[in-house]
Amino acid sequence: MPAHDAPRPSRSLIVTAFAALYLVWGSTYLAIRYAVETLPPLLMGGVRFIIAGAILIAWARWRDGARATAANWRAAAIAGALLLLGGNGAVVWAEQRGLPSGLVALLVATMPFWMVVADWVRPGGRAPRAGVVAGIAIGLGGLALLVGPGAFGSGETRIDPVGTAVVIAGSLSWAIGSLYARGAPLPKHALFATGLEMFAGGVLLSLAAIPLGEWGRVDPSRASAASIGGFVYLVVVGSLIGFTAFAWLLRVSTPARVSTYAFVNPVVAVFLGWLIAGETVTSRTIVAAAVIVGAVALIPFAGAGGGREDAATARPHTLPDSERDAA
Repeated sequence: MPAHDAPRPSRSLIVTAFAALYLVWGSTYLAIRYAVETLPPLLMGGVRFIIAGAILIAWARWRDGARATAANWRAAAIAGALLLLGGNGAVVWAEQRGLPSGLVALLVATMPFWMVVADWVRPGGRAPRAGVVAGIAIGLGGLALLVGPGAFGSGETRIDPVGTAVVIAGSLSWAIGSLYARGAPLPKHALFATGLEMFAGGVLLSLAAIPLGEWGRVDPSRASAASIGGFVYLVVVGSLIGFTAFAWLLRVSTPARVSTYAFVNPVVAVFLGWLIAGETVTSRTIVAAAVIVGAVALIPFAGAGGGREDAATARPHTLPDSERDAA
């Protein structure tokens, strides 16, 4: 049914959904930090997405009789590899190395820049508008301020350069995966397609944990209550509730408005990391965060117009992030 024929949802329900999207996906970075304290990172992420994906698949099959073809599963595996193995795997691995959750969220917030660039350089790609290029330049300047010379010193504010590089590479992987999934032969049923991607990506994460020896380090008796709580939160709140709000908002709002989660989540993550986990927030971090968030906010609006959506704001047929979870 066309959106204009459907009953208009109440403003309070829309506001509630946006609040859930902003707060839930902003909080997943802190939940990951606690989850990987005593749980192997890739295996934790793999089991998380297998469970969440299986629930979404079962729901879609029970409610709408959704079915997947071999082509659907193949596309889901490719998307899952780029989005979850590459994107989310980088996040959990870096946080396990001790990279602050707020910093990880800010690094992940640069993903729209990489999406625009990837869409630009691909065969048949399209050049971004001048305003979008300005947003990318400003955002990369903020990234340089955040992790540039002086950020890798000693002391409490030291930033791990390896973990930082892995998160940036993971954001690029997520951007490429998002572009791939837009034209991939995935099911038209949004929740079902997401369930396939989550399940496939979870299996790949679990397999990637084998050569790293993570399966041999699993010891439920040594898992802390904080890690178990973080894991359950990621499955139920981060993946299921967060994505349900996201998928519903895509139907009742505009892509540009929904994409605002990308510059609200980092602010929430930095605040929660400081408030709950005692993560250090320096003046440098605050200034860099303002520059990055402002640049990310500029991209969707600079790319709007001309009857064509920008790559960073086009309605995705896939997981969003976060969660480049952060989903």
